[in-house]
Amino acid sequence: MSNLRRYYENGYTYFVTCVTYARMPVLIEYENELWEAFNFVKNQISFELKAWVIIPDHFHLIIRPFESNLSEIMKRIKLKFAGSYRSINGLRSGRIWQNRFWDHVIRDQRDMNRHIDYIHYNPVKHGLVKSPFGYKNTSIHKYLKDGFYPADWGVKKSMDLKGEFGE
Repeated sequence: MSNLRRYYENGYTYFVTCVTYARMPVLIEYENELWEAFNFVKNQISFELKAWVIIPDHFHLIIRPFESNLSEIMKRIKLKFAGSYRSINGLRSGRIWQNRFWDHVIRDQRDMNRHIDYIHYNPVKHGLVKSPFGYKNTSIHKYLKDGFYPADWGVKKSMDLKGEFGE
């Protein structure tokens, strides 16, 4: 295993991607347990979630730690969720998450905006919805309410399909 080094600095904000083991599509079904894990860790280690999306097999966050490094926060979130998932499903062991997580230090406001857009467009990218506003498990609704997006942002145009489709 490589000796991965992460760069941490107080006050930095990070874009994070965390993926389930073998891309198991369990995060929507167990969304409450994932939020319980986030809140449990947030009560131990202070951090701010600036943007987020939960897809069936992964999640993206923009997170700003206040008291600890990002690795400790992510480790605790993953452990707490895995414990809850195993408990609910009567499992004594088994992997829930891929090793590690992917992170990127947000460099400036332009970089922040680009990553927030990526997060909010992710359900469309994965074919889960045609409009990012049609997806429940995302922070885009707060951004719309706060006036950061127009109501038609990121909406795929409907396709003009002609022909027989076996219906």
